[in-house]
Amino acid sequence: MKPELGGPQHFSPRAGAPDRSGSDAGSSPAADRPVLEVIGVCKDFPGVRALDHVDLAVRRGEVHVLVGENGAGKSTLVKILTGAYSKDAGTIQVDGEEMVFRRPADAAARGIAAVFQEFSLVPSLSVAENLFLGRLATRTRLGGLIRPIDWSFMNSRARQALKDFGVDIDPATKVRDVGVATEQLIEIAKALSLDARILIMDEPTAALSRREITHLFGVVRLLKDKGVSIIYISHRLDEIREVGDRATVLKDGRAIATVELSDVPLDAIVRMMVGRELGDVFPDRKHGAGEVLLDVRHLTSHGKFEDVSLHVRSGEIVGITGLVGAGKTELARSIFGADPHDSGDLWLGGRPVVLESPRRAIQKGIGFLPEDRRAQGLVMPLSVRHNVSLPSLSRFVHFGFIRPSKENDAVSIRTRQVDIRPSDPTRRVEYLSGGNQQKVVLAKWLTAESAIYIFDEPTRGIDVGAKTEIYRLMGELAAAGKGVIMISSDIPEILGICDRILVLHLGKPAAEFSKDTATSERILNAAMIGQIQA
Repeated sequence: MKPELGGPQHFSPRAGAPDRSGSDAGSSPAADRPVLEVIGVCKDFPGVRALDHVDLAVRRGEVHVLVGENGAGKSTLVKILTGAYSKDAGTIQVDGEEMVFRRPADAAARGIAAVFQEFSLVPSLSVAENLFLGRLATRTRLGGLIRPIDWSFMNSRARQALKDFGVDIDPATKVRDVGVATEQLIEIAKALSLDARILIMDEPTAALSRREITHLFGVVRLLKDKGVSIIYISHRLDEIREVGDRATVLKDGRAIATVELSDVPLDAIVRMMVGRELGDVFPDRKHGAGEVLLDVRHLTSHGKFEDVSLHVRSGEIVGITGLVGAGKTELARSIFGADPHDSGDLWLGGRPVVLESPRRAIQKGIGFLPEDRRAQGLVMPLSVRHNVSLPSLSRFVHFGFIRPSKENDAVSIRTRQVDIRPSDPTRRVEYLSGGNQQKVVLAKWLTAESAIYIFDEPTRGIDVGAKTEIYRLMGELAAAGKGVIMISSDIPEILGICDRILVLHLGKPAAEFSKDTATSERILNAAMIGQIQA
């Protein structure tokens, strides 16, 4: 008996889009005709025009890159296209027909789906269950009185869907037991199983290794060949030409240009995005290092990292890099007192200390900008002011009560210093762009007057202009005599900003380089095989 699905859609036999080989795919005029067209779309929020008469045209079977600084309007446009937000003005056309999306189901019914940075998978469910979530396949028995779940059918379809993407995995595997790259392909397969013809990919390579990125780009080309149109959002400008056909540049809520990526140099796109020449991305730093502020001696946490030693001097930026799973974040959390370690010592200012908690680390002058700023670095529903002052509240208390004027003065100084936009301290942090959220975290530790700053992947998911600002602020901290640890998987930025670089391999120190001796090749060899190439 033929399986039935719980929802109105059907699961495509293959992981790609439905076969439309009999349509107008072979005709050049049809191929150039937009499958999706955005015309004069506007969206206002209280006090802010997020989108200002934006135009966008996406052709069938193309990868259309959407670029712009944080706050340029990319996320708002995506939410309108997927039905999460309603537009205030303008029109959206799919295949030449005007659409009104009042909810996500409306966009899905017209073949629009999105794969976001934060996946919508249920970790405790299997791969197959996630692919069929909300529409489990069943078989009708006993005249419709019984409709048991058809696990065999779902597992078979799920296995084939992922195999088409080069992933051979047991569909009964729990999602929590697969890697990030596989989770992403599960999300893509889930979207395409609903016959998505327009797939939006938001920062798809942010947490992937180079090998995983190469695999993902192969999947993107496969989808293009099947006629799927892809809107690709990325801050990694070095990769957009590798995968994209055309790009639309957003700035201050406006679409200022659409260009053929093969015809335009990347520095021209950067100029369009930021409205200025960036000059040198990394600051010119000529400050000497002073006394040792932090000394980590033979720190070990079994199963995470082993026998790690490093020191940080005043005026110095020390980089820590390595592959995914090398123990970088775990080391940072242990130094900050968020996670325990099994052996080893920490010394601050030449004296041994025990940092049994983040509170104790903060008291000792350590600030930590975590990798996941939304979950670990900020209280999203609170205002900029309350987030910035949070670690320093004791400084603003008088007879048991917080003095708002003193708090406001301190916060204003720091928010101006890091140039948070918009500059309204009462604005809730959840409404800021990713780059400005990162600046709020930094302002928090500046207000706490930390002596040592640990930056864990500080530029992940932020635009090139915001990256330059973060690098500048790190340089200013070092110039002011602070000690800075920068953890990053981005080798060019490690080379560009750090004075010394520690490379971890499988949780163990593999090599340490000075700025003068470090090269991409030497760092990669140490990170990948645990030794320096001769």
